[in-house]
Amino acid sequence: MSLKQIAELTGVSPATVSRVLNNPDYHCQDRAVTEKIREAARKSGYVPNSSARELKKGSVHSDNVFKVDVFLARFNSINEDAFFNEVFRHLETEMINQRCVLNQILKAPDIALRKSGNELIRSVGLVILGKCPSNLVYELKKEYKAVVAIDRNPTEYELDEVICNGAKAASTAIEYLLSLGHRSIGYIGDCNMESRYSGYYECLLGHRIPLIYDYVVSTGQTREEGYRAYDRLAEKGRQPTAVFCANDVTALGFLQAMKDKTGRKKKDVYRPAVVSIDDIEEASLFSPMLTTVHIPKKDMVHMAVMLLCDRLNGLHQEYVRVEFPCHIMIRESSGVHVY
Repeated sequence: MSLKQIAELTGVSPATVSRVLNNPDYHCQDRAVTEKIREAARKSGYVPNSSARELKKGSVHSDNVFKVDVFLARFNSINEDAFFNEVFRHLETEMINQRCVLNQILKAPDIALRKSGNELIRSVGLVILGKCPSNLVYELKKEYKAVVAIDRNPTEYELDEVICNGAKAASTAIEYLLSLGHRSIGYIGDCNMESRYSGYYECLLGHRIPLIYDYVVSTGQTREEGYRAYDRLAEKGRQPTAVFCANDVTALGFLQAMKDKTGRKKKDVYRPAVVSIDDIEEASLFSPMLTTVHIPKKDMVHMAVMLLCDRLNGLHQEYVRVEFPCHIMIRESSGVHVY
C-alpha cells in the first residue's frame, strides 16, 4: 500500500502520512490521528522509506537491516494494555532508529498457526511483550535467530530480557506512603502470582504492619474494575487511609469513582491517598494527577532492541538480563486534595 492509499484510508493528506511514518518523533495534534495512520500502515505492511531501500538489496537482513516480529504474549490487541501500548510505540520508533523493520505483530493464534505447519513470512528477530509461558519461549527460540523479552517482571528463562522488577516497584510505592505517615494501606489489583502484590505485602510485613485482607481487592487491569473497587472499600466499616493500585489504569478508575461520589460534597466521602505503578501518559493528564512509580519504558525498549541487534550480529552469546530502576512521580493523588 502506498502513502497515497493510506492517506485516503485515514482521511488525511499524503504529506501528513509521510511525516508520521518517516519521522518517528512526529505527532499530529490529535494523537488519535497518529495512531490511526500507524495502525493502517501496520495492517498494510507499509515499510518506511529508509528501511525499504535497504531491504530491496534482496535478503531478510542486508547491511544490518533486520526483519523483526513482535509477539503480544498476554493480549490480542496492543490497545488492550495501556502500558504495553506505550512500550510498543517506543518500539516502533526504536526499530526505525536501529534500522530494523517491523514485519508482523503476532498473537497466540498466529503462533499456533505456525506450529500447525502454516508458515508465516519469516523474520530473524522476535520481541516478546509480556510474560510468555516457558514452553512457548523454548519453541520460539527455535524459530528465530534472536529473541528478547520486555516485561514488568523477571523470569528464569534462557533468553535476553529487559525488565523493571514489579516487587521493587511496589515496595517503592509503599515506602513512599509510609513516609507520609500511612499505616493502613489497601491494595487493588491481581493477587494471583503477581509480583506487585507480593512487593506490597512484603514491604508492609518488613515494617511489622500486618496485612489486613479486608483492605485487599482482587481485580484485573481495567478501569471498570478499579471504579467498582472504590465502592468495595468505601462501604467497609474500617477503611485504609491510602490505596496502592497495581497499575495506573485501575488507579484511574478508582479516582474517577472517587470524583463521581464526591460531586459537590466536601465531607463524609471516602478519599484515601492513591498511588500506583507504570506512569502511563494519562497519569499526568488526569485530574487529580496520579502519583505513580515511573517505569522507564523508552530506555527499556532501547536496550531490548540493542540486545536483539547485538545477538543478530553475533556480538554476544550468553543470555543477558537487564533490570532498570524505577522511581516515584509525586503528584496530586497522594496528598490531601479536593477532588
